Amino acid sequence: MKSLYIMGTAGSGKTSIALGLALKFKQEGFTVAYFKPVSNKAGGAAGADEDALLMQKVLQMEHSLDTIVPFSIGPSYLSWHRHNHEYLKDIREAHEKIASGVEILIIGGTSSPHLMGCLGLDAVSLAHEFGSTAIFMVRIENDFSLDQTIFFNRYLEYKKVPLAGNIFSNVPRPLLAKTEGIYQPVLAGHGYRTLGIIPAHPEITAPTVKEYLEALGGEILAGAEKLDRIVENVVIGAMTIESALVYFRRSPNKAVITGGDRSEVAMAALETSTSALILTGGLYPDVKVISRADEKNIPVILVHNDTYSTIEKLASVTRRIRAADERAIKLTVENIEKYCDWRSILKSLP
Repeated sequence: MKSLYIMGTAGSGKTSIALGLALKFKQEGFTVAYFKPVSNKAGGAAGADEDALLMQKVLQMEHSLDTIVPFSIGPSYLSWHRHNHEYLKDIREAHEKIASGVEILIIGGTSSPHLMGCLGLDAVSLAHEFGSTAIFMVRIENDFSLDQTIFFNRYLEYKKVPLAGNIFSNVPRPLLAKTEGIYQPVLAGHGYRTLGIIPAHPEITAPTVKEYLEALGGEILAGAEKLDRIVENVVIGAMTIESALVYFRRSPNKAVITGGDRSEVAMAALETSTSALILTGGLYPDVKVISRADEKNIPVILVHNDTYSTIEKLASVTRRIRAADERAIKLTVENIEKYCDWRSILKSLP
């Protein structure tokens, strides 16, 4: 059995790469399964791990979700974990069940490789435990992102975890040339390999209105049937109406956040490329706003938080690929075929 551990920081594309590689390897005739030793849902939210649910359905795995994800944590896990419990033993047993009878096991990491380091269950320690080969996912925001990548590569090397290489994923268009011309050569100069550079793709990376609604817990006033729209930009409607119009026209597929009493700003947003209108302060808008949103089929979400709190909540929202999202699933495989050296990844697995 070959084992591939995909690790990286939040928003680095771990799930889409895990899914794309799993499906590509299946196309090549391998039996493939997915395992996620530790789940850390945002804010410690209850419910099934969405990555595990996606993989279970798409890969048609017969194992229960509790076996695919044997351990879940929240940001205050040290307050409740049992010091005398053998968590690693539970994870080992689940790993053995999932790995049995498959040729390639894809292992998904938490939102950052260092999580659970207090219990020795961080991604690097677990990769060493399972004898996995690692892929490090790189989310490039600026030059510091490459510093972080080199740091983690060195740590994997120090811990004697085989590293297949790095994949730059969800790379913004303005940073593509710099990634290819500067970041990749610098990484190579340190002796670390780049396995792929994948441009950001809204259909995979951009959250949907539904995901924003789930994060905010608001009330839908219009456009309930259009919650699958993607949100590429978030704009705060706190400016004058003249400035708002200019700014709104420059931002396609956006969510506009404004006070429920700013009807003129809301109406301006509805006349441009807007995926959702988020009204804050619990203030119901003028009836003409709802009427126009209904006409244009644009979701309107009313929340009782202020604008600042609403923005804070949205900051943690990332796109989740769902099992029913056939287009996004297909794109994950296309990205592997077009942008990643998947053959070298296969060869790196002992």
